[in-house]
Amino acid sequence: MLILILGLLLFFVPHSISIVNEPWRNRMVARLGEPRWQSIYSAVALAGFVLIIWGYGLARHNPMVIYTPSSGLRHLSMLLMLPVFTLLIATYAPSRIRDVTQHPMLLATLLWAVAHLLAIGTLHDVILFGSFLLWAAADRLSMVYRVQRPLHGLPASRFNDILAIVAGLALYIAFIAGVHGWLIGVPLVW
Repeated sequence: MLILILGLLLFFVPHSISIVNEPWRNRMVARLGEPRWQSIYSAVALAGFVLIIWGYGLARHNPMVIYTPSSGLRHLSMLLMLPVFTLLIATYAPSRIRDVTQHPMLLATLLWAVAHLLAIGTLHDVILFGSFLLWAAADRLSMVYRVQRPLHGLPASRFNDILAIVAGLALYIAFIAGVHGWLIGVPLVW
């Protein structure tokens, strides 16, 4: 469990700098330059991500059940996951979806975390998904007080909404059909 927690800390520290101290982040970017800042940021976040995967895998060997979700919550979880991939794609495609949600990746992260917390009740899952839920909520709230940096992605097109919806639904179906079990090692159970 310690490796999972260390991974979460390493992953969220760079992702939280703008939340807690945007001026410091901007000074560091000015001092180091954007490419060097992004390299350091990415290296720390990637190390955290690797530790999250490793620590989560280790924690699954000795699960501690905190609560047992009902099958109805699993169905609700699947429903909450329906827009997640569409929102992730919309993050990088200028569209009405992105305009309405303002930061679709954070909304996707919130839905993903809540969906998993509803469906799984082991300690390591609560730590993992609860951490992402708290971080995404804090980041979303902090956006009221800070200037958004532009997101790079697809060029503007009137078809970006359709692209995000179709690709998002295709990914959702693929995950249901077996990608989740293959990639995560946990097959979906309805």
